[in-house]
Amino acid sequence: MDNPLSRLAPQLFGEYPKPFLNLVNAVSIGPDQEKNEIKSLLWKAYEFGNRHHEGQKRRSGEAYFTHCVAVAQTLATWKMDTTTIIAGLLHDTIEDTDVSVRALRQEFGDDLANLVDGVTKIGGIKFSSRKEKQAGNFMKMLLSVAQDLRVIIIKFADRLHNMETIKHMSKIKQHRIAVETRDVYVPLAHRLGMSSVKSQLEDRVFRVLDPTGYKELDSKIKSSKRQREKFIKEIIDPVADELKIYDIIPHVYGRSKSYSSIYGKMMSRDKSFEEIYDLYAIRIIVEKIEQCYLALGIVHSLYKPIQERFKDFIANPKSNGYQSVHTTVVGRKGQLVEIQIRTTDMEETAEIGVAAHWVYKDGKSLGIDQKVKWLRELLDILQNESADPKEFMELLKIDLYNEEIFVFTPAGDLIQLPVGATPVDFAFQVHTQVGMHCMGAKINHSVVPLNTKLKNGDMVEIITSKSQMPSYGWQKFIVTTKARNQVNRYLKKIQDEESIKLGEEMLEKTLRRMKMLKDTNEFRESFSRFGYSDTGALLKAIGSGIITVRDMFRKLRPQEEEMDERTEEEESTRFFDFARSKSKGIILDGIDNLMVNFGKCCNPIPGDELIGFVTRGRGITVHQSTCKSLPLLSHESDRLIPVEWNVKSSDHFNVRLRIVSQDYKGALKDMSECISKQNVNIASVDIKVKESVAVAHFIVQVKNNRQLNRLMRKMTKLKNVDYVERAGR
Repeated sequence: MDNPLSRLAPQLFGEYPKPFLNLVNAVSIGPDQEKNEIKSLLWKAYEFGNRHHEGQKRRSGEAYFTHCVAVAQTLATWKMDTTTIIAGLLHDTIEDTDVSVRALRQEFGDDLANLVDGVTKIGGIKFSSRKEKQAGNFMKMLLSVAQDLRVIIIKFADRLHNMETIKHMSKIKQHRIAVETRDVYVPLAHRLGMSSVKSQLEDRVFRVLDPTGYKELDSKIKSSKRQREKFIKEIIDPVADELKIYDIIPHVYGRSKSYSSIYGKMMSRDKSFEEIYDLYAIRIIVEKIEQCYLALGIVHSLYKPIQERFKDFIANPKSNGYQSVHTTVVGRKGQLVEIQIRTTDMEETAEIGVAAHWVYKDGKSLGIDQKVKWLRELLDILQNESADPKEFMELLKIDLYNEEIFVFTPAGDLIQLPVGATPVDFAFQVHTQVGMHCMGAKINHSVVPLNTKLKNGDMVEIITSKSQMPSYGWQKFIVTTKARNQVNRYLKKIQDEESIKLGEEMLEKTLRRMKMLKDTNEFRESFSRFGYSDTGALLKAIGSGIITVRDMFRKLRPQEEEMDERTEEEESTRFFDFARSKSKGIILDGIDNLMVNFGKCCNPIPGDELIGFVTRGRGITVHQSTCKSLPLLSHESDRLIPVEWNVKSSDHFNVRLRIVSQDYKGALKDMSECISKQNVNIASVDIKVKESVAVAHFIVQVKNNRQLNRLMRKMTKLKNVDYVERAGR
């Protein structure tokens, strides 16, 4: 059994373990905190974790608890609160020991228990490189992040140490963890502004996934270290000397860029290591913002700046809180060198990102600073949108990987957007309703198309109209998550409404043809028998082509035969009787109201060239001049007379179309939507399927053959449609 006195010994005799003392020294003590009280709390957690992990070993042979201490040490250097550091010490207790969440809650309180539980849940997500599963896991992770961001900060510290000691694992496991780190943790660290974490993770991933490339680069960087330090000193010394004249004592240091960054440039630019000039980044750290600009002036007076490579992130901070002035200058020997100028606070934010924005009082976390606006927007999307994980991942990638541009409202307010954003993205960023009713835009006082890509410094003005709503065309050019979600939600709602309306029409018309109109309510209320929640869902399925009225009939009335089984020939005869029940718009030598019949063989409509044939006792039968039946009449050419159209622009004529396509879900919906989009009314529809080939007959109402030909061209372009023809007898 453990000796209870052993737990008190360090406090009584001062014999604390060295790793614990190092941790205590790294912890930031707030002005309202007592150092001994913090030390006592940390020791309680240290002893608790060490005791429960006792006997457990890592693959390297070290005691397992050394990993937990390393995680806590990292969190302490990031200046996290005491509760988060303790959660780092205990982050594996639930997963790897017999300690329960309840036990942690009793021993250390709700806040600590919730953090450790959150880290355990994230650790339980098994990563897969299969795209859909990866997206789902990422979404779950972000949900955890949205609940308490400290969970992901602890996980970053955990992942950094795991990647540092990954060499002791099997090659397969090394590869899996490295891919997971590259695809999930690196982009998330970037989004949280944790650039130091991002570069360290990228370098460790590079070492695992391309060991040969890493070793070659490592040896080149090490061999050129002395030369690099000499070069950086030559750049730094004149700048530091000048700043001292103004009583500014800066902290100036240089470093080579991360291995993965250098290697990425070598690959993308197809250059050797020796040809990459911008290997170096020099940082000048000062106390006040005004000193940043003074330092910038001194740098530019000493070295020639490159105009295009100047960026002021102090005046225009990034969305993750990053601030700094970046300038690239030409050194004395012609090398390019990037110089970053920032204050001490900005340096902290740049290195540990969102962790620097944490708000504390009396050593307790009050949550994330409200500056991190993107997180609140992300939470809003997660709560309001049940998007499928794959689609969500694609939307989120845009926000995760792209750099920002800065544009202005007419009032002078600054709006941050990803590169490639358009006026529609800008409108949604200003306000959801502005985006929904966006009709046009002006950039720098000039009217532009809505798909125009915005540039840094543009002044954007949105023109709105209450009658304007999002269109399908917007989906091709909008890039922000917020705009995509709002537009997709609206278009899905409209599409569903159209499908329900079309389903209602198809149900009624089909039942009328089957002489079963009186049974409409029975069909409408049978939704549960077909697996739908309500009548609307059933009608939507009919309108979308997922289920047909004939399928419903066969299930609801299995003993009865359909009353509408006609041959194509009978259907054709019925159509022409219907189509030409009333003749109109034919004139012969200025005389109308003649006794006129239309040829059922060719069914002419306005725009077709006509010829009349005098039929004894039946007046004139009108044919298309190209009608195949006319050669039969050539021996009676004296009975052929010229006739012409005399129709109003509001007159419509029925035409029967025959469409042959592959059978697939939604075929009828696609055809119907195509016809509706051409502003053509559907008078009747019938579809039959045999051996995976669907033959659909539509009676459509058109004004003339120009409108008909345009419709047929559009129908031919539909996916899986083989051909479209104007059906005659």
